[in-house]
Amino acid sequence: MFKLVRSSVILSMALTVMLVFSGCSTAQQSPAGSHANEQSPGANASSQKPAETVELTISAAASMTDALKEIQKSFESKNPGIKLNFNFGASGSLQQQIEQGAPADLFLSAAAKNMKALVDKQLIDGNQQKKLLTNELVAVVSTEGKASVGSMNDLSKAEVKKVAIGIPESVPAGSYAKEALTNVKLWDPLQTKIVQGKDVRQVLQYVETGNADVGFVYKTDALTTPKVKVAFAVDSKTYTPVEYPIGIVKATKHSEEAKNLYTFLQSKETLDIFVKYGFSVLK
Repeated sequence: MFKLVRSSVILSMALTVMLVFSGCSTAQQSPAGSHANEQSPGANASSQKPAETVELTISAAASMTDALKEIQKSFESKNPGIKLNFNFGASGSLQQQIEQGAPADLFLSAAAKNMKALVDKQLIDGNQQKKLLTNELVAVVSTEGKASVGSMNDLSKAEVKKVAIGIPESVPAGSYAKEALTNVKLWDPLQTKIVQGKDVRQVLQYVETGNADVGFVYKTDALTTPKVKVAFAVDSKTYTPVEYPIGIVKATKHSEEAKNLYTFLQSKETLDIFVKYGFSVLK
């Protein structure tokens, strides 16, 4: 009888000890489980990253610099998730860069031939390019210059030492200038006077600094500085019409954002800005 009671007591004590250890184990696990549950909302929140800003690269003719900088402010204020980066230069050079794989989302050229070359090589979709603007070729002189220039024939005067144009092979304004000078029989006679610039803005700088007496630039460029004045407008019959096409580069990695900008560039708001800087809108 005593053995039976003793066995019952031992069994009861063993069960009590097991329950105590079980309770401790549960108590130790609960905070950890509770902590995990508390952290899960934070984990979910950290996985929801803010949308990244998309950067578009626009290769654009140097003559569009001032207008596009103002357009950039308007576009980015309406599209805070998109940042515009510009690569300004001569249209021919920009064309070559795109052909060689340089990153670009849109191309804005100062000559239709440069856009056509990229369309022909299937680097720009013919359905996503459009002639948008026109410009005029003018001859400018320094406001402090002494040379009296009022026509093409005046370029032959002895007092005119240097005549600046853009490199005809890569700068559309230079190509138009060469074409005009050739048509009035002055290209060959003026060879000893001609100096060439890498783009139309460099030609403008040559005249501003006195490194050239006369320079051939677009009307829009002449309006950007008080240091030069228009000597005369080049007869439009002597050179190919100046047309500015815009197009989306096929290799863009941001097609939706590129289309958004492409459409914005054709809006009335944007065209009004171009007109303000001296461009004309193609009908």
